[in-house]
Formats: sequence, C-alpha cells, structure tokens
Amino acid sequence: MRELSGHNRWLQQLGDGMRRHAPAIRAVQWAVVLLYALLLVIPATLPLPDSQARALDNLTVLAQFLFWGLWWPFVLLSIVLFGRLWCGVLCPEGSLSEWASHYGKGLGVPRWLRWGGWPTLAFCLTTLYGQLISVYDYAQAALLILGGSTVAAVGVGLLFARGKRVWCRYLCPVSGVFGLLARLAPVHFRVDEQRWVANAAPRLPPPNCAPLLDIRRMQGASDCHACGRCSGQRSAVQLIARSSNQEILHSTAQTLSPWDVRLLLFGVIGLAMGAFQWTVSPWFIALKQRLAQGLVEHDLLWPLQDNAPWWVLTHYPQLNDSFSWLDGFSIIIYLGMSSLLLGTALLILVRLSAQLAQDRALYRPLALTLTPLGAAGLFLGLSATTVKLLRYEGLLLEWVQPARACLLMAAMGWSLLLGWKRLDREGITPAQSLSAGVCLLLANGLIGFGWWLQFWGWA
Repeated sequence: MRELSGHNRWLQQLGDGMRRHAPAIRAVQWAVVLLYALLLVIPATLPLPDSQARALDNLTVLAQFLFWGLWWPFVLLSIVLFGRLWCGVLCPEGSLSEWASHYGKGLGVPRWLRWGGWPTLAFCLTTLYGQLISVYDYAQAALLILGGSTVAAVGVGLLFARGKRVWCRYLCPVSGVFGLLARLAPVHFRVDEQRWVANAAPRLPPPNCAPLLDIRRMQGASDCHACGRCSGQRSAVQLIARSSNQEILHSTAQTLSPWDVRLLLFGVIGLAMGAFQWTVSPWFIALKQRLAQGLVEHDLLWPLQDNAPWWVLTHYPQLNDSFSWLDGFSIIIYLGMSSLLLGTALLILVRLSAQLAQDRALYRPLALTLTPLGAAGLFLGLSATTVKLLRYEGLLLEWVQPARACLLMAAMGWSLLLGWKRLDREGITPAQSLSAGVCLLLANGLIGFGWWLQFWGWA
C-alpha cells in the first residue's frame, strides 16, 4: 500500500472511527429523522402565516427558513466538500428506507427498477411539480413532495432487498445530482483492488454496503455514500484526500453513463435554471400574456380561472396567491423550453468540441467539466431563498451580489480549467485544442449569461 501522508493518516483514522462508532452514527441519523419530521409535519398543521410574520415569532416561517434557507443549500455544499456523507450518515429518507427494509419482503431488485434513467426522470418531475405548487413557500406543498418521497422510500424498503437502500441507489430524485456533485469532493474512500484481492482472509467482518456497491471495484466518490462501514476492510479501503479535479479529469466515455450527461445538461443546468428564474423573467410574462390573448380571442376563458386545488396548482386565496390553469401551463412550457433549449445548445457545443478534438466519444467527459458551474447554479438558486427570507427579517445583505458574482466567476473558471486540462490529456494539436476550447468557452458563457440575467439583467 502506498505510504500515507500525515494528513491522509488522520483521514484514515477518521474513516475507521466512523466504522467503530456506527451506533453513535445511527443515533445521529434518528435525531435527523426526528428534526426532519418536525420541520415537515408541524408547519403543515398550523394556520398560514400572514405577511407580517417573521421567523422569530412564527414557527412556520422559522421552519421555512431552516428547511429551505439553510438545510438544502448547505446539503448541496456538503456534497461538494465531503462527498455523499449526507447520504450515508445524515439523510432521513435513506435511514428510514434501510430501517424498513429489515422488516420487508426482501424481494430483491427487479431489472426494471435498475433502469439508469429513474433518478433523472424523478429529479425533473419533482422540480417541475414543486414549482407548480410553490414548494419553497408553503408547508403543505413541502409535506406533499418531501413527505411523499419519504413514504415512497419506506415503501421501496419494505418491498425489496433486506438491509439495503434500494431507493437511494436507483430511485431517489436527488441521487443522480448528488452523484454528479460528489465527483468534485476533495476526499473519498479509495479502494486498492490489488490489496483487496491479496488479503483474501478479511480481518474485519464483511461490511453491509447499503447502496449495493461492489466495494472491491469501487472507483471515485460518485456512488459511494461515505458511510464509513467499509473503512479498513482488508486494509484496502481508506478515506484519503485527493484533487477535486481528479474524478472529472480521469473519467472516460466507458465509465460515464449517458444519463450522467443528460441529467447535468438538461436537468441540473437547463431545468434548474428555468425553475429558479421564471418568477423574475420578462420572457415568462410575455409568454403568459401571449397565451392569454389567444385564449380570449378564441373565447376560451376557463384556463384563466384559479380554481385548481392546492395540490395541483398553488391555491391560497386568503393570501392572494393562486395560480390559474394558464399559470400552470405557462410554467410547464417555460421550464420545458429552458431544459430543452439550454440543454440541447450545451450538448451541441460539447459534441462539437469533441468532434474538433478528433474523438466523438469525448463529449461525455467534456460535458462533465461543466459540473462546477452546475453545482454553483444550484447553490445560487437555492440560496436565493435564503437571501429572500433574511431580507424579510430586515437584513440588507449588501454583500450578496458581489458574493454571487465571485461564486459564478470562480465556477466558470473552474469548469474552463477542467475542460482545458481534459483536452490537454488527448494529445491533440494546439489548433485543435484552441478550437475545441472555444466551444467549451461558449458553453460556459451561455450558462453564465443565464445566471447573469436572473441576478443582474432582470433585477
């Protein structure tokens, strides 16, 4: 085994400690489950807060801030910093699904459930539905989407493999997103396959890998839930530090699923940008006005009514916040066009870049170099709710816009650096590198322009 630095020795001790203190981790998991349930259920049973309610005097507003203002933005940040530690140690859905699986039927995992497109489809549908019922603004909507997801996770646990997290591996709406972002983590559990084979007699009992991974052949942090259960196994599994660029730069067309690219370009970047920006977009207003004009001209007035139940479209007339059928249709069109147009444009650019580099299969690794910008976009969008809620509390936060600009520029620079280094590994001519790099520059610029519109162009 390669000799470890002092820093990596400390990380290895931390990983081994996670394995030794598994009962303490389980206690933490149940504490998170309890907090999650309180934040979801109690606010949904309380009256809707009025416009004057604040976090310090209203439990619903406080729960909204804790859940959407702190919890989810910093879960995303934790994935980039520590890999999928959230999944393996803290996620309430994963904990409940694994717990339920111990008491279920243990039917095994059917082939249809292992289809690689489920996480992408679930992410897109959940994102779209969340916008239709205003999941960030109302406790009932949050309970429906997140609570429904939790119930589904428990149901999957009761049906399929015992002691495993089948939901997390194949169906979780954010599993694919977390897998993409975890590739940037500067730490991961490295497996030395040769040492694993050499130490045929394990010195530790076989670990229960809840997400059903082949530990011996595990590479990178994308699928690993960083739970620490296998740390030290056969002296071949170690928590170590690494370059945040490593997993992106060493990816190949063979190690990447086409769903990784689709989720990144059409979901994490295209759809998410539309979801975060439609409320401030003049293009959305123009679209809705054009559709409304056409409906009136054809004497179709029912789509202008706002009589849908709250679980279909936002409907809170007591707060003067109700979506008409036209609003819902316009949101679907806007988000769908954002995903299709932006995702397709990015796909064309990365394919063209790969073509110019004389390797058509290179488009998947090149697309993956946009991951830092995709991660930054998600954080910018979710933290916009944090900023909005803090401003409701009277904080000016004048530093926010410069911080956003710095984060966006840093992410674009990181993505461009990854793209350039990935092209440099191909051994192509400087002219080919330059032309392929221009395509990647255009892709990064297109994404950056979209976020510039939301926070500066339309502000």
